[in-house]
Amino acid sequence: MRAVQIPEPGPGTVRIRVQACGICHSDSLVKEGLMPVQYPRVPGHEVAGVIDAVGQGADQWKAGQTVGVGWHGGYCGKCDHCRRGDFFACVTSQVTGVSFDGGYAEYMIAPASAVALMPAGMSPVESAPLMCAGLTTFNALRNSNARPGDVVAVLGLGGLGHLGVQYANKMGFHTVGIARGKDKEPLARKLGAAVYIDNQSQDPVAELQKLGGAKVILATATSGEAMSAVVGGLSIKGTLIIVGAANSMEFSPLALLFGSSSIQGWYSGTSIDTQDTLAFSARNGVRPMNEILPLERASEGYDRMMSGKARFRVVLKIAD
Repeated sequence: MRAVQIPEPGPGTVRIRVQACGICHSDSLVKEGLMPVQYPRVPGHEVAGVIDAVGQGADQWKAGQTVGVGWHGGYCGKCDHCRRGDFFACVTSQVTGVSFDGGYAEYMIAPASAVALMPAGMSPVESAPLMCAGLTTFNALRNSNARPGDVVAVLGLGGLGHLGVQYANKMGFHTVGIARGKDKEPLARKLGAAVYIDNQSQDPVAELQKLGGAKVILATATSGEAMSAVVGGLSIKGTLIIVGAANSMEFSPLALLFGSSSIQGWYSGTSIDTQDTLAFSARNGVRPMNEILPLERASEGYDRMMSGKARFRVVLKIAD
């Protein structure tokens, strides 16, 4: 990690004094060079902090505001995608902690369009993972075709899934948790699942069809095999929404054809989506389960997250 220097905000940017930053599997894209990165680079895209300086042209923000920055690193507002309102698909493809320095630091510079206002009453360490894992699951569910009362299943109860179950429950869905092992049932029910399916000893398709099928299955697990195994559990016109990165899937097209069902991927969201996620979480008591470490133990926290030993999120506490 390079020595900390306090940078000055340029036009259209703000400087943030970082209070907390979540550690995410996606940080490996920087560490392992799996995306085009100009080194040296500070990773971290689950950032919570306070604005302490505002650059020219970023006057929608003020020093002293508590804010967050997620994966989406802003947009140009000029390309065809932006002009159509698809800001997430901006051709600049800016990613926090990849395109510019992220939150494993005491200070960072962020484009004004990447910044989200944080609601009062949420601590930085609670808020940080909501910028990525929370945003992704919340935004996928609220943009799905499910309505309150519909059966919504969450596949996986890890860093993404433990938030997905909470959001599904708070949105009024008949929430089903799916994971490996009977021992995870108490957690699933504590998070808000009305039904738990152990896909190690039960057939998830049969169990979901007993409920009439799932209008949405939110696939947070990173196993393509586990995702493929639940496709048949969709209801008529149901959707498998993939937010967990898996290498490949195998399934019968007939499972989609006969039910007019579909498989969809979901991008996390832009800064206003982050702001909505934080506001919903604050009002409804959705919180991540975190392991908290100081900034100087960032390498240890990264290794713990990548090894799968972390339950559920690892967050660097950088300042009060």
